[in-house]
Amino acid sequence: MKSESAAGCEWVIEAYGCTPAALSSLGQLEALFDRVVGDLALKPVRPALWHRFPEPGGVTGVCLLGESHLAVHTFPEHGSLCLNLFCCRPRPEWDFVGYLKKEFGARSVDVRRMDRPYQQP
Repeated sequence: MKSESAAGCEWVIEAYGCTPAALSSLGQLEALFDRVVGDLALKPVRPALWHRFPEPGGVTGVCLLGESHLAVHTFPEHGSLCLNLFCCRPRPEWDFVGYLKKEFGARSVDVRRMDRPYQQP
């Protein structure tokens, strides 16, 4: 019998049709990270690290977690956001669709959740 701790979970999220200004806003991206970390009771090892690219001003951010990592890449010129969260233990679902539609103006959001076993079956 496998224990629950022998698997993690990973979310890969693509958001399309986002507002370019929101995708360039470090404040909105920091708020996204704060909300995910708080709602899922994650434990950052250090503050998130951010890099803003020259115009059109996309942003890459990563937060190293005690549970693994949270990363985002934005593309204002395409109106898209790519988000990745990997946790070494199972976590409840989070409303990525609702949040990204409300806060980033996303017209569509694709959320893929994968269980990540640590041992071959």
